[in-house]
Amino acid sequence: MPRAVWSGTISFGLVNIGVRLYPATSPKDVRFHLVDERGARVRFRRYVEDEADSRDWDERETASAAAEREGTGIAPGSLRGDSVPLRDDPARREEREVAYEELQRGYETDEGMVIVSPEEIEAVRPSPSRDIAIEDFVDLADIDPVYFEKSYIIAPRDDATKPYALLLEAMERSGRAGVGRFVLRTKPHLVVIRTAGDALGLETMFFSDEVRDGRSLVPDVDSVEISEREVELAQTLIDTLKTTWDPARYEDTYRRELLERLSQKRPVADRSARASGPSGGRIDELLDALKASVEEAKKGARAGKRSA
Repeated sequence: MPRAVWSGTISFGLVNIGVRLYPATSPKDVRFHLVDERGARVRFRRYVEDEADSRDWDERETASAAAEREGTGIAPGSLRGDSVPLRDDPARREEREVAYEELQRGYETDEGMVIVSPEEIEAVRPSPSRDIAIEDFVDLADIDPVYFEKSYIIAPRDDATKPYALLLEAMERSGRAGVGRFVLRTKPHLVVIRTAGDALGLETMFFSDEVRDGRSLVPDVDSVEISEREVELAQTLIDTLKTTWDPARYEDTYRRELLERLSQKRPVADRSARASGPSGGRIDELLDALKASVEEAKKGARAGKRSA
């Protein structure tokens, strides 16, 4: 059974329901470690870059996203401090290793890097909440799926089965989903609570300013001329391919084939042991090399006798 990531209450009106929150998904990505030719894990060291300004924007966005995952809770422009321009900082002119205890959090602005102390972060960090107050009930179909971030399952605590069932039944009949907010760990979340079969599901959502407007990336499609015949043919193709949604039909064939290949490989330790055994490949290779050397020596001896 998965471990609950949050425990608290859901409230709508004067009704409070004690619940636990469980992850609704279990990613099965095949993850690799970085190792050397012997299979030993490779570790990274932290160091100050020689040319920090040479980082491109993609790398900067990646670093920013990593800091966000760590729960800094710092919004762009929410804190200001003394600017430390990257190009003029003498400490950055040569690479040097940095101990973990020397690390500080920095936020890059247009003027340069600002340093943020742990105390400043704590001052704006939201306190963990133990209640999800449903503020509105909306039609789930009105929410664009792009706003959905991560899925959870809401389970009732032992003493809250009846009010949980009440909310589930009422939401099923109304066809509505509840919108609320809460703080999970150290990050505030906008959430939508919906019916998911015989259970309640919760989706954490992106805030509106985090969702890109696709219209700015797509050309003006309204000006494209499309004939009625083309539309009819496209609709015919869609009708030909339509079916009932069954997630089991869509298998991750890449992961399956990759795992099959990995299951056929021997661990590095086994290969080393086999190579050092009495009939190992290295000894066989050595014998082959010795035999070849003897044959070459015999040929050289015969050639020497003929020349004499």
